[in-house]
Amino acid sequence: MYYIYILQLKYNKLYTGFTADLRVRYKQHINGLVKSTSNLRPLKLIYYECYILEEDARRREKFLKTSEGKRFLNRQISSYLKLIGRYKDF
Repeated sequence: MYYIYILQLKYNKLYTGFTADLRVRYKQHINGLVKSTSNLRPLKLIYYECYILEEDARRREKFLKTSEGKRFLNRQISSYLKLIGRYKDF
């Protein structure tokens, strides 16, 4: 299985990532072993999607990093984003 995931970082920033093993990758983030998030802890896994094919997961990750993908994600998890004060109504 392949996963795309969203982490809530320090200052309520969001991080989108890809992995074949979500549990291991999340532990790496938590322990500061991922350069891009090591200085933005504490962090929390707030969303993920699972795919059978790697190419589908990578395509989805690429989409979620676009402005259209960010708007989609904003609507998808809008209740949580409102709760943390980060919701943007597009």
